[in-house]
Amino acid sequence: MKLLDAFEAAFSGQAYKHRSSTVGNALSLTVFEDLYDLGRSRAYVEGVESRELVVNTENKVTGRKMRRGDGTFGERLVSVEPALVSGFGVARGKTADVRIGVEVKILATAMIKQIDRVIGDLRKQARQFESVTPGAISIGVVGVNHAEAYRSYEGPDRFYDKPGRTGPAPASEAADAIARLRDGSTGAADAFDEFLVLDFSAANKEPFPFRWVRYAETTNAYAAALQRVSQTCQQRYVR
Repeated sequence: MKLLDAFEAAFSGQAYKHRSSTVGNALSLTVFEDLYDLGRSRAYVEGVESRELVVNTENKVTGRKMRRGDGTFGERLVSVEPALVSGFGVARGKTADVRIGVEVKILATAMIKQIDRVIGDLRKQARQFESVTPGAISIGVVGVNHAEAYRSYEGPDRFYDKPGRTGPAPASEAADAIARLRDGSTGAADAFDEFLVLDFSAANKEPFPFRWVRYAETTNAYAAALQRVSQTCQQRYVR
């Protein structure tokens, strides 16, 4: 599955820079590719192959004010030709609506310190997809680190190790962070049609190892989410 492969590649063998604004966008693109590869919604596949449905990498809908999410998929603007990028099956272009919206967050360290902001951002983005196109399918993806130690980089010569004076190790916060994300009254999970937690372990130190926590469970949860989104596409949105 492309999402899981791309997520692992963001950490494995290289330093993860938590301030990068492009990681979420890149991961979101793989969700649309996985839906296409799955092929469970004929309407989705036909829309993609006819180039009537495209990914909008600008993450905004033409003529509508929109808080940019990480991934936006919708009906292609007929006045603009779509572009197909090598290695991808879903074309890219400007869109007139939002059929599927994806928001990605990665909690690699300092989870509890930022959890309220992360939950707030997730909920705002889910509402944004719905407000731009009522009935838009929203998908939330949150990576949660379970490493016993972690190094965060703030510049070429500046880094912080945890546990330490800057805070605890990710492993000591992961369970609490997940519980708060999934809390039915104050969390983020209920704001999305599908909400996926990716449990992983990455210390972010040379040689930059990466491992999945409960890989089979994560794979099955993602597969189930893709199947349900495909069913919804077939029934409701994608023609």
